[in-house]
Amino acid sequence: MKASFSIYALAAIGMLGAAVAFANPALLPQHPGYPMGKATDPVNGQALANDPGRANGGGESALAGSAAFDDRHVSQKLSINDQNQRLLEKPGAGILPKVQGPNIVIDPPVKEGTKVQASPQ
Repeated sequence: MKASFSIYALAAIGMLGAAVAFANPALLPQHPGYPMGKATDPVNGQALANDPGRANGGGESALAGSAAFDDRHVSQKLSINDQNQRLLEKPGAGILPKVQGPNIVIDPPVKEGTKVQASPQ
């Protein structure tokens, strides 16, 4: 039992290591990078940014992209309700709308409350 668990754990660690080692940077999404320009390391000459030479990720394109990012998630798409075709006017919250058809009036459940005479003692 312990031997099979350790074998499975080593296999999982090996597969994770292989996935990291063979990762393809071309599969990463293309985006505006950081303002590093073409800066290089003075010792070995390697680029200091992951995406050298790309423009800064700010400005109008970044604002438009961030504003449009979640549009599909937050936009409201209501289904067509057949009952709403009778509406003539929607006055607001707490008030019944005016509709075509019979005029339905809902009276309040209590017309008058009982009165109690207060007599201080």
